[in-house]
Amino acid sequence: MRNIVILGGGYGGFTVATELLQDRLPDDCRLTLIDRMPFQGLKTEYYALAAGTVSDLALRVAFPVDPRLFMKYGEVIAVDLEAKRVLMENEDPIEYDLLVIALGCVDKYHGIPGAEEFSCSIQTFSSSRRTYQQVNDVKPYGQVSIVGGGLSGVEVAAELRESRPDLNIRILDRGPSVLSAFPGKAQDYVRSWFLEHDVEMRGHVAISRLEQGVIYDRDAVIDTDVTVWTAGIQPSPIVQRLPGAKDNIGRLVLTEHYYLPDDDNVFVVGDCASLPFAPSGQAAEAQGKQVAEIIRARLRGESVRLKQIKLKGVLGSLGKKAGFGVMGRTTLMGRVPRLLKSGVLWMSKVHIG
Repeated sequence: MRNIVILGGGYGGFTVATELLQDRLPDDCRLTLIDRMPFQGLKTEYYALAAGTVSDLALRVAFPVDPRLFMKYGEVIAVDLEAKRVLMENEDPIEYDLLVIALGCVDKYHGIPGAEEFSCSIQTFSSSRRTYQQVNDVKPYGQVSIVGGGLSGVEVAAELRESRPDLNIRILDRGPSVLSAFPGKAQDYVRSWFLEHDVEMRGHVAISRLEQGVIYDRDAVIDTDVTVWTAGIQPSPIVQRLPGAKDNIGRLVLTEHYYLPDDDNVFVVGDCASLPFAPSGQAAEAQGKQVAEIIRARLRGESVRLKQIKLKGVLGSLGKKAGFGVMGRTTLMGRVPRLLKSGVLWMSKVHIG
């Protein structure tokens, strides 16, 4: 049997698996999907899980049930490229013929002392649950600080404002403004929403270290009850340890067909792959479809010509009633982008988006 192994059941890995199952696999092929959780978590919505405005059940998507798919739950600790094996924690290694690495990303702490120890995260389902508990255990009028004024930080702050109107909420960013990667109209709209809803914004903050209840802006002290870290991501440590060329944020450089230059049996999808656009669930799904197309063609002994991936845009939420986004050259603000994001979430949950 030829074993096609997919590491990670997030947006990219989940898409590869479902796309392959839509077609007839050769009788000598077996598909194995490995994940630490028994369901896919909708990671783009973890900010709401952390804020407590949705239940964790609402963000679970069941993995496919198919006799051709073998599910393996556990912790991947390494990939042995020479032996073509996936090493598991407290489990026997799993051998592969074709491997798809879709292990996603982790927080990047930029070498700041205490950042990992004294902040909480929304990078995984479990860490978002823990963040929910820490944030919502803060007493009334307590202080929650969010490090990072990008899309994730903005969504956490806005959702938490709706969830806990009694709390003091601030966003700290090293740049001059929240959403510095977005057009000026979107930045102005979000700043206005934050001012209206009493969310403090501090720019030009150079965090030097964290301690329990304290963030240091160089030597200046910023008191906090809970700190949520959204100030950057990097590929899974398993990918960081693999040999091969990487880009400036540690993602593996690939061929045009998304496999390693020195190993055409290993594909990389999503946040671990060096792609010409920023990491996102949308990009991982689009690439996942193409990787499945390449694998199908290879199993049939056929060639494949890929179309250029074109992303539809970026949407962000400000609570449940307002949002913002960029679609092409158009900036969206207000209720419409929030409704669009709700629609995208619904499509993801029913496997059509």
